[in-house]
Amino acid sequence: MPRSVAAHRQAVVELLTGATTSNGRLRLPLLEALGKALAADVHAPLSLPPFANSQMDGFAVRSADIPDDGAELWVAAPVPAGAEPAALKSGFAAPIMTGAMIPDGADAVVPIEKATPNAFPDATARDAVVDLPAVAPGTYVRNRGSDIEKGALALPAGTLLGPAQLGLLAALGLTAVDVREPLLVLLVTTGDEVVEPGEELSAGKIYDSNGTLLEASMRQAGLRVVRTGISDDDPASLLTELHRHTRNTDNPVDLVVTTGGVSKGAYEVVRQAMAGHPVDFLPVAMQPGGPQGLGTFNGVPFLGFPGNPVSCLVSFEMFLRPALSQVMGTPALRAVRTAILAEPLTSPEGKHQVRRGSVGADGMLRMEGGAGSHLVHALARANALVQIPVGVTELAAGAEVEVWML
Repeated sequence: MPRSVAAHRQAVVELLTGATTSNGRLRLPLLEALGKALAADVHAPLSLPPFANSQMDGFAVRSADIPDDGAELWVAAPVPAGAEPAALKSGFAAPIMTGAMIPDGADAVVPIEKATPNAFPDATARDAVVDLPAVAPGTYVRNRGSDIEKGALALPAGTLLGPAQLGLLAALGLTAVDVREPLLVLLVTTGDEVVEPGEELSAGKIYDSNGTLLEASMRQAGLRVVRTGISDDDPASLLTELHRHTRNTDNPVDLVVTTGGVSKGAYEVVRQAMAGHPVDFLPVAMQPGGPQGLGTFNGVPFLGFPGNPVSCLVSFEMFLRPALSQVMGTPALRAVRTAILAEPLTSPEGKHQVRRGSVGADGMLRMEGGAGSHLVHALARANALVQIPVGVTELAAGAEVEVWML
């Protein structure tokens, strides 16, 4: 019985959870931490705002000085932003700028538009007065700590650090932050038929696209990647490479990912090499990317992806990327939206199909190529992965479908 997509994704989450428990942390300047996950809780070292300030350009007043029908008050010295003002005396109103510190004694701000005259007097004017309406205490005052109090949790560990989060840390006066050290992944592509791009392409050979496809995906997801040369179909050679990297104490890898050799054919090198190791090879009810491997090698988490290019990318997007997001806090999940099919499509019974498509500005979804797992050109044209769940075998043009934007 094939495993469901959800069950296999959860199995990957559980596998990675063990890999990240001993993962270290890095202290980085704020801008270098963009897109990374916070390694530890951050508590506010100060309150925001750090002092009560004005929300408007206007007059800082003692609300008790103004009766319901308004009052004429003397104009005190103006309060610009960034200055520490003198205490406000009773019977006075202080011109105040947006963001400026509320003077001691003041408890409200009357906007300049409600003043008569509705303009600030000349700074050199003597004995100026202003007529102001009644105002409730607290009006247009941003209280100290109204955003966050000193000592409160600002950001929990695991938070994905985007511009808003880094802006908060900067507002709190921080210049650097601890982030989770990215996992180091050993990526191995396999197959006698595969040669490196740039080499001579003899009969029966193909260029390796999987290595570039997956390494780029992993780097984009914030992982560090180490590559071996392409492994041939000799299990002993593959085992030598895996032992060499997983037993390297100077630069230990956190995860092994292979492509190819996981199906039930005669020369499935990864399956053969993993004999005697706690690695399961099982079918997942998904097309493409049904054959999957999962377990550990020398205690290092191991994932075996299929060898067809689209299959290995879909495997990464459906299993490894979301599991990393859940366990590590990064990368961000793919944006999910609905789109309208521009054409009918079919899906196999009992499988979750993942098709490639392009969503236009009009919200219409057009398929890129067929369902084949070898269609790299179609994949390169696509901007979305189309999700067709188990139990849906036919969809008409005009139907709504879920897509993950690439």
